[in-house]
Amino acid sequence: MRPASSIRSASRAPAHTRPRTHSAKLASKGRPDARRRRLSRSGDFDRVYREGNSRGNRFLVLYSFARREDETSEGARLGLSVGRKIGKAVTRNKVKRAIRESFWELSDALEPGHDYVIVARPGAEGLLEREGQEGLRASLAELVGDSGEERLS
Repeated sequence: MRPASSIRSASRAPAHTRPRTHSAKLASKGRPDARRRRLSRSGDFDRVYREGNSRGNRFLVLYSFARREDETSEGARLGLSVGRKIGKAVTRNKVKRAIRESFWELSDALEPGHDYVIVARPGAEGLLEREGQEGLRASLAELVGDSGEERLS
């Protein structure tokens, strides 16, 4: 019987020398830069919550914050908050995917140098079930269209 090391094919390089194949392919289909255009640090979320403007409706709250001029090289960035009141993990992930898709479809109407955080309120999952992606898009479009108004508190 052969030792385990000789069973391995001589043509296959060791794992640490093979090139990685998953660079930007993990991002959204139509947006290869979508992962880079997300908020991920808690400090970024805090800054948007504390210093930004907010608009809300029954299903969503949209917070926006204009980044400094030296940080505006990227376009708009998105952060999502979908709490456990929305449902279990599968439901929350469906809501997040739907919000993300709607946001990027409406991104032409957004300011490029801004950070946005969308908070899903309880009931957003029901809207998604009843009216589908179109209902969620309409709810978000209502908030994006009101972007010129003052802060709602």
